Amino acid sequence: MTMFDKIRSAFKKTADAIVSSISEKELGEKEIEEVLNDLMNELLEYDVAFESAEQVINAIRSGLIKVRAPRFGDKTAVVNSAIYEAMLDLLRDIPDMDLIQDMQTKGKRPYIMMYLGPNGYGKTTTIAKVTKYLMDRRFSVVWAAADTFRAGAIEQLEGHSEKLGVKVIKHQYGADPAAVVYDAVQHAQSKRIDVVMIDTAGRMHTDKNLMEEIRKIHKVATPDLSVFVADAMMGNEALEIARTYVKYVPINALIMTKVDAYPKGGSVLTLLMELKRPILFMGTGQGYDDLQKFDKSSFIKQLLGMEGMQ
Repeated sequence: MTMFDKIRSAFKKTADAIVSSISEKELGEKEIEEVLNDLMNELLEYDVAFESAEQVINAIRSGLIKVRAPRFGDKTAVVNSAIYEAMLDLLRDIPDMDLIQDMQTKGKRPYIMMYLGPNGYGKTTTIAKVTKYLMDRRFSVVWAAADTFRAGAIEQLEGHSEKLGVKVIKHQYGADPAAVVYDAVQHAQSKRIDVVMIDTAGRMHTDKNLMEEIRKIHKVATPDLSVFVADAMMGNEALEIARTYVKYVPINALIMTKVDAYPKGGSVLTLLMELKRPILFMGTGQGYDDLQKFDKSSFIKQLLGMEGMQ
């Protein structure tokens, strides 16, 4: 299995079933309802949250009812196009976001990025990947080791920094992480560094004291971008954790990790629809260059197996 194979298979099965039932007249609800019920069940199986799955089904239903297929010609293309437009419309209020463009628009130096998310979601590796992405485009970066809570966290960050040649601003374990962030920003300002990346501790979202610490870091840092790093493999659990984070600090954007090992695809769609935040990148491997820029149109085409569509 490869990326999104399972959910892609569900959408393809739906489109094929619709095509096989098409006549010259417009489709009615009766003709598509059974097929959509099957799709609903598969979406739930592949980690799409119930409310999001309902919205998808309603959007596709509305789009298909208006379809008039040609008597001759490619009926599949007509049906796929209708499903694509319905899905795109569903996500229309969620903006695509380009990191470089956001940096240029804000025109602020240093541009401060704060990374959020539980341990094990791939936050530190993601920081390294985005750093490599920016360094390849001639931006300078410094890291703030604001995870002073977990043993080994600073050493993990330094392991990546040595490979990439990035300076890490750090204090001792147990130090105030907000003080680390303050020092990192001061360093960036004095050295005219373009970007500060803040590695926060992987807070258990149920620990109110630790979440309050995240709030304090955000207040001190005043980041230009707060990024929630979401493990695609965690399914709807990632959504519940993100919802808790939002109660304490803003989430401006998402980065999905471990997408290459996630054939279901549903949690990506769910997080988009439920949080209404743009996805900056998707992590597609362990290498520093395994970072795929995200945009809604390409994502929907991937789900529908329509990558070649113009």
